[in-house]
Amino acid sequence: MLTDIGEYFVGAYLQLKLDCDVIDYNVRPPGGGLEGLEEMDVIGIDLKSHRAYLCEVTTHIRGLLYVDNRTTVERIKKKHERQKRYGAKYLENFQCQYMFWSPVVPVGYITEGLSHLPDLELVINGEYKRRIEELRVLARETTHDARNPVFRVLQILEHMRG
Repeated sequence: MLTDIGEYFVGAYLQLKLDCDVIDYNVRPPGGGLEGLEEMDVIGIDLKSHRAYLCEVTTHIRGLLYVDNRTTVERIKKKHERQKRYGAKYLENFQCQYMFWSPVVPVGYITEGLSHLPDLELVINGEYKRRIEELRVLARETTHDARNPVFRVLQILEHMRG
């Protein structure tokens, strides 16, 4: 499966702002079968602090929606349950942090429904924008290749001359 451009933004943030040593995209549980179809969009692992970040990423720029509001909240809840199962089974030696990243989430039913998932950090709307701005500032201040294509594009854009 191809890595979505939004997933590269999240990977860059995990690597460059949260100091993760390992970033992996579209991670599937080993063993195949039905469980093997359930992927984690982005996982970041900080070996120094024994932290793991399991991230669901939905980059719908016209607004997060699967069929209707109720279905959208239920789908994200199921994905979050999948994150927790994966963390418990494969990352038991790490302190797991669960995140949901999306740049445009309608405020109201969906944000209210997601707010009832206390162990899911929501990086949505303004918070998403703030974190991407942090990457832009870092891109402006650095020139080294961080091996992340989105961050490299940010560096190019921030260093262009008139």
